[in-house]
Amino acid sequence: MMKINCVVILSFVVLVISPCCVFGQLINNFYKSSCPNGDNIIKQVVKERFAKDSSITAALLRMHFHDCFVKGCDASILINSTSSKPSEKTAGPNLTVRGYEIIDEAKRRLEAVCPSTVSCADIITLATRDSVVLAGGPNYFVPTGRRDGLVSNPNDVNLPGSSQSVTSAAQSFIAKGLTLKEMVVLLGAHTVGFAHCNFFSSRLSNFQGTGKFDPTMDPKLVTKLRGVCANGNNPKTFLDQNTSNVFDNEFYNQIRLKRGVLKIDQELATDSTSFRLVSNLALNPLQFSRSFANAMVKMGKIEVLVGNAGEIRKNCGAFNPPKSTKAPTKTPKSKKGKSPPVSTQN
Repeated sequence: MMKINCVVILSFVVLVISPCCVFGQLINNFYKSSCPNGDNIIKQVVKERFAKDSSITAALLRMHFHDCFVKGCDASILINSTSSKPSEKTAGPNLTVRGYEIIDEAKRRLEAVCPSTVSCADIITLATRDSVVLAGGPNYFVPTGRRDGLVSNPNDVNLPGSSQSVTSAAQSFIAKGLTLKEMVVLLGAHTVGFAHCNFFSSRLSNFQGTGKFDPTMDPKLVTKLRGVCANGNNPKTFLDQNTSNVFDNEFYNQIRLKRGVLKIDQELATDSTSFRLVSNLALNPLQFSRSFANAMVKMGKIEVLVGNAGEIRKNCGAFNPPKSTKAPTKTPKSKKGKSPPVSTQN
């Protein structure tokens, strides 16, 4: 995941492997009885927004990754900062995360029919799946039952940048219980992602002090991107330069043709540990769809809160008010040390 991030997925948390990095117990159709129309409500909100702006797929994918890779999939990224307490939203990598209003609208509609029932963490996960489907990607069951977290601290957000090596990135995924293959598959979400020029402009000229562009990048793409970035104000470009708005496996074909925009993306196609995976995914669209769905489900279980842990927020942008903790009133004793008679008057 980067200091000011404008990439769908490329945000990783560098953590050591520890017992906390576990996968929670979630189930399909968790809200079947408690909120039977909940999934459809979320899907409708996403559908309405997608009709106006298809880039929400990239936005929600990025939000989902940024949430799950910091203290697990607990919707901690949604908490708004206050004057006295900053939240994850204020951390550099999250300053350009967008799509919060989609989650808020889904929550508003859900609260109207199923109050205090569907977690914000589940809304993020389901909305992300729905947006992937609308963009042409795989449809898959999303196990639910997540609870919302009680902590949102910007100091917990430690997300490296797009110049990270494949080896370093893989260590980050492994620390979260994911494999190298799953990392390569999940980075395939860059098929609908984009990046601003400041994240790849160093590849276009004087790469690593050579005075030339990155030799692993197609010269025609270099020329094209130089033109894009020359427009000023840090413009953006799609990471998949071919089928930019379609969720497919074309990203892998592009990086095999040396048309990867980000350094980490291009290295996937050349690194000894990942290039075969890239080749297989490029040649097998069905395999990519299935693998991506499985990897998303697995990632969506990272360090989730279930059961009585956490809470179900009424408002996704704020923790629930603390419950009253008034001490029970003690019954005064009589002067003789005996309890006064109990009144039977109602």
